[in-house]
Amino acid sequence: MKASIAILLIALALSLPAADAWKLPADVPKFRAGPGVEIAAVNCILCHSSDYLSTQPPMERAAWLATVNKMREKYGAPLPTNQVDRVVDYLAGAYGKKAR
Repeated sequence: MKASIAILLIALALSLPAADAWKLPADVPKFRAGPGVEIAAVNCILCHSSDYLSTQPPMERAAWLATVNKMREKYGAPLPTNQVDRVVDYLAGAYGKKAR
């Protein structure tokens, strides 16, 4: 039994790629600069990476507000109510239709 386990472990080790074949993932995009970036980064990064924003279509402020409210109400994002407007203003400015 011990010999079977040892053989299995050796076969597994031989099937793994060499250590120099490992590559780190590409850098994750950063939040775009703009007023309120700090508060958005601190709150948004708790649930998802910054690249999530860069994959969203450009949206008007009302759509960003609906998105932020959905994140808070449906997914439980811990964004305090008194910070919603600042985050939405940042998202509309940095990732809105006029930003692109």
